[in-house]
Amino acid sequence: MNTFGHWLASPWRRTTVAVLAGALPLLAFPAPSLWWFAYVALVPWIALIRSAPTAKRAAYDGWAGGFGFMVGMHHWLLPSLSVFIFVIGALLGALWAPWGALVRHFLAGTPSRGRTAAAVVVLPSGWLGIELVRSWQGLGGPWGVLGASQWEVEPALRLASVGGVWLLSFLIVALNVCVAVLVTIRASRVPAVAGLVATAAVTSAAWVGAPRPDSGGTTRIAVVQPGVINGPDQRFAREEQLTRDLAGKDVDLIVWGESSVGFDLGDRPDLAQRLAGLSRETGADILVNVDARRSDKPGIYKSSVLVGPDGLTGDRYDKMRLVPFGEYIPARSLLGWATSVGKAAAENRRHGSEQVVMDVGHGLKVGPMVCFESAFPDMSRHLAEDGAQVLIAQSATSSFQQSWAPEQHASLAALRAAETGRPMVHSTLTGVSAVYDASGRRVGQWVGTDANTARVYDVPLADGTTPYVRFGDWTLHLALLVLLAWCATDGLRTLRLRRTAPEPRVPPARTAHGSPARPGR
Repeated sequence: MNTFGHWLASPWRRTTVAVLAGALPLLAFPAPSLWWFAYVALVPWIALIRSAPTAKRAAYDGWAGGFGFMVGMHHWLLPSLSVFIFVIGALLGALWAPWGALVRHFLAGTPSRGRTAAAVVVLPSGWLGIELVRSWQGLGGPWGVLGASQWEVEPALRLASVGGVWLLSFLIVALNVCVAVLVTIRASRVPAVAGLVATAAVTSAAWVGAPRPDSGGTTRIAVVQPGVINGPDQRFAREEQLTRDLAGKDVDLIVWGESSVGFDLGDRPDLAQRLAGLSRETGADILVNVDARRSDKPGIYKSSVLVGPDGLTGDRYDKMRLVPFGEYIPARSLLGWATSVGKAAAENRRHGSEQVVMDVGHGLKVGPMVCFESAFPDMSRHLAEDGAQVLIAQSATSSFQQSWAPEQHASLAALRAAETGRPMVHSTLTGVSAVYDASGRRVGQWVGTDANTARVYDVPLADGTTPYVRFGDWTLHLALLVLLAWCATDGLRTLRLRRTAPEPRVPPARTAHGSPARPGR
């Protein structure tokens, strides 16, 4: 054992290294945005796990690395969740424990060529299984999916239109496995190189064969970003002022950010009339977001509400997927104490029941989402299936202005646009606001967190259906099939070995005089 190996013999040192190794992929995401680092970011973690002396220790290394990844990816929630973020990190990090054991199973020692080749397929499938489980809204949703780090890489966005962000995650993990084998296992370099070549070939074929969105004209959409303003009345007045500046600019739709209206418009007809007046002045419908107690049903909702020149149009979307501990507390009777140690919701928001496509005039149909719903690929895919020509996310990250959260959130819209072949508008109260075309490329400039303005974008429209919209999450399904096939094969192999194992030799019994006993005597 070398010097570093002796140093790692301490469980606490090894756990610390695992936590740090698991956090390394964060550098590939905004704000650092070192997208290329994603292709090698897992190598130290994989190398550490394969050196584990036992499968149990490998599972601990997986858990510790998952903890580092989860806490690091959500570090900006610390002011809101306080110490609870470490509890969540430990719970979600446990999802990587089986993956750690799986890494050691395939790569420990000097694996055969067949075992190395299988690792290039099974380990990425295991990683996708983790991303699938943690993508459940109740566990926080798919924030920090590994493939999302490639949001500004055009070839990767083309691949997202084929298999969604999941295909990107699979390929990134496969590349990391190949590089880890090349670096740490000299005898297995041939299958590792073959894996790299195969990954490059499949990627190239998918990139060449992926259909490109067909251009379908343009629409002019304005985003209104008032900046950090305390108080719903002051915020509304500032948004009203900025919107009035859009008069005469020939816009087709004006989008305000999440929680841009702090009162139910059915209960405040004066505000609804002011919005209708703005719509008449600008010649465009206004999509606002109401965060208030409903006047027509019990509870607080976050709702995208469309207002036209004659007032409320009747189009309304109630947010379906709420942020755990931010907008509601799961099992509040047990976990309600979280409100005393952080900024968790004092009262649960209510869930909406269905997605909505809105006709905003000018022949334009839009599909609204609210806040972190833009992290869910299935929501934007369903809106595209239902006929939305433009996807819209209304967001507010005012509590996290000095963190990586605003840029990370804005980057997700690029992936949703590429996956669906539909442009996407990400409009926020305080930045970052951004617009992407149907290929995921940025349209115009971001509106940063230091700006308060109304900005108009000429958004290119597109027709056609991407493979991802048509076939859905086929990458996830394929990964689950790979895992099932491996479990079945490994189980049969273990059973066969047990059946064919020779009977253990039993030494003959001896008499009291020390000679072998003979039957019948």
